[in-house]
Amino acid sequence: MTDRELELTVGGLLHDIGKVVYRKGDDRRKHSQSGYDFLKENGITDRVVLDCVRYHHGDALKNAPISKDSPAYIVYIADNIASAADRRDNDSGDYGFEVSTPLRPVFNLLNGNKGDYYYSPVLLNEESEINYPIREKKVFSEGLYSNIVSNIIDNLKGIELTQEYVNSLLEVLEANLSYVPSSTARNEQADISLFDHVKLTAAIAGCIDQHLGENADLKRELFEQREAFYGREAFLLLSLDVSGIQKFIYTISTKNALGTLRARSFYLEIMMEHIIDLLLEKLNLSRANLIYSGGGHCYILAPNTETAKKTIDASIDEVNEWFLKNFQTQLYIACGYAPCSAKTLKNEPEGSYSDLFRSVSAALSENKSHRYTAKQIIALNHAGKKDYSRECSVCRSVGEVNDDNVCPICAAMTELSKEVLYTDFFSVVLGDESKGLPLPGGYRLVYDTEDSLKTRIQKDQYFVRAYGKNKMYTGKNISTKLWVGSYTNGNTFEEFAKEAAGIDRIGILRADVDNLGHAFVAGFDDPANHNRYVTLSRTATLSRQLSLFFKLYINKILSEPGYQLDPNSRGGKRNATIVYSGGDDVFIVGAWDDVIALAVDLREDFEKFTEGTLTLSSGIGIYTDSYPISASALEVADQENAAKSNPSKDSIDLFDDGAAHAVLNGKEKLTISDGVYSWEKFEKGVLGEKLTAIERFFTQTDGRGNSFLYNLLELIRGRGDKINFARYVYLLSRMEPDSKAPKEQKEEYRIFSEKMIRWVQNEEDSRQLKTAITIYVYLNREREEGQ
Repeated sequence: MTDRELELTVGGLLHDIGKVVYRKGDDRRKHSQSGYDFLKENGITDRVVLDCVRYHHGDALKNAPISKDSPAYIVYIADNIASAADRRDNDSGDYGFEVSTPLRPVFNLLNGNKGDYYYSPVLLNEESEINYPIREKKVFSEGLYSNIVSNIIDNLKGIELTQEYVNSLLEVLEANLSYVPSSTARNEQADISLFDHVKLTAAIAGCIDQHLGENADLKRELFEQREAFYGREAFLLLSLDVSGIQKFIYTISTKNALGTLRARSFYLEIMMEHIIDLLLEKLNLSRANLIYSGGGHCYILAPNTETAKKTIDASIDEVNEWFLKNFQTQLYIACGYAPCSAKTLKNEPEGSYSDLFRSVSAALSENKSHRYTAKQIIALNHAGKKDYSRECSVCRSVGEVNDDNVCPICAAMTELSKEVLYTDFFSVVLGDESKGLPLPGGYRLVYDTEDSLKTRIQKDQYFVRAYGKNKMYTGKNISTKLWVGSYTNGNTFEEFAKEAAGIDRIGILRADVDNLGHAFVAGFDDPANHNRYVTLSRTATLSRQLSLFFKLYINKILSEPGYQLDPNSRGGKRNATIVYSGGDDVFIVGAWDDVIALAVDLREDFEKFTEGTLTLSSGIGIYTDSYPISASALEVADQENAAKSNPSKDSIDLFDDGAAHAVLNGKEKLTISDGVYSWEKFEKGVLGEKLTAIERFFTQTDGRGNSFLYNLLELIRGRGDKINFARYVYLLSRMEPDSKAPKEQKEEYRIFSEKMIRWVQNEEDSRQLKTAITIYVYLNREREEGQ
């Protein structure tokens, strides 16, 4: 970044700092003046930054003693563009301001919702409780605003206004302003945080500066003729998407499979962030321009210039060259972008915002269909054959391996697997190829403690940047904190199987948000109000909230269990580990009963978090600990897809017909993937009704249980046969207590048998009954039964 670009970015990030000063109650001047004085009093002396804060409103800018090319004009119009994209009338008819008002969730408006919820006024950190939308309007106190101001003052003391500290400033603002509303006007939707607003303002400002170029008359272009500029295609919406992630992660051997899975997943996550940072640096932009990142996919707001386009294309080509060199065709990154104007970002004319995303998606698809240049294809066909005699015992690639038959990358991955869950910092360095994992551009990924990172920053000339994990740090070249789903309570599949209730098996969960692409593009559509809430601000806010849920809050959901499948469970932390949790999907392995139970928690908490505007579809498989993870991952992915194929989505696909039969015949794999349920039917029908009834009855029955249920299952499968039905009724009758049994026991049997006969005569009830019986059998199966 040039000095001007840096000043512009910082000015954009700090332009509204006066709002929190104003709201703490002891300064009732205009917030632009309050912010200007606040920064001066706390050591900010840069004239450009101060002008951007003081003159970002038109009335102050009109007679401001600044030059016609002052960056203040850019922050002024960037603020207008960002404000127009997030401040929309709520039809309340109210006027004036309510400075204590809390932030509202964007989920109030998503997918046709008419929610009336609020967030609690809190700061954002890794230890805080999940900030669910609530009905109660808990207002901001002046004391909390005072705390926020104090936090910002303390952090500004440790931050230098240089390029190395820009991302630290972003961290400070995210921690303190994520639940502070940008606008407190009574007639506007207060659903965009002050952090999201200043971040978008800085992103827009950086793009405008590059689009207009040097020596532009900014006063004329952006102030006097601003209406014309709003229609100018000054921006590019850029999307990157990595292909081959699933195969890369799951193509491994069973040796240290769990640790390797976590390491490979985390490696790709860091690699994507590194690619983003490399590109932003080449574009002279900051992470303020990153709209969304997760699951190998991202959106970036970039300037619409030929230089930017060439930089993007060349950078992506370089990454793909690196992928070919290190991973052959296994990984590929596609790129697509489309121009847009300020009007497009606030959906003017109506429909233009959705069209923008469709254009970007079409460009991505076109790129994926023509992956490699002729030069790259020729190079692939004439690649030198170094050593095709040995195969890596982990990833099965053929080439250079060590004495343990492990390739260099998998050897480094083994070391990373020991650190990924317990290390706070991961650093990017140049040079020494004997350490860490390779990254595009000739860089390496290494891990650090807080002390070793301080030493590295001070003494290592090859240090480039560091990523903090699940903690908000500030410092020189701290690129960003990464929210990471890092929960674990076990190190091997064998441990999870042994900790499982009943049958000695592991469970695998894959879950994905339904129709997320539609939510991003058209989730705020509402023809009744002419789609006024379809804006980039709400897309960015939605994506950030989902990232918080899947990358941060999911750790708390697993560590503080709610639902228990096993009625005899002693509670405690889930016996599970997060292999991957991205911006919208998860992959979790654990004890089979905990995996089913945590899936229930995850779904219920997600429904609460999103006000029911978004749903999850999931696949769950159950396996022995020796079953190949590469096979189980694909099989559970098929189950997840089956659940998503359910017309109503919001479903789960898990073992059902034939599962207990597989157990009886001693097969390794227990899952038979033909049991797709809506979550409501699974929770209320299978677990709440059928399983509860079975557990209630058999806790009172001595000496009978699984063998009886095995026989019932066989008869239920043939429920269409009258003879089978008669045998079913006869088998139930044999369970009847004798005449000497207590009255209560007889009554329990009567209720149970009536339900069982009624359920078997209904197709859906009998299907749910089979699943419930299977779960009960697993929970109560003795480990020595042929395992």
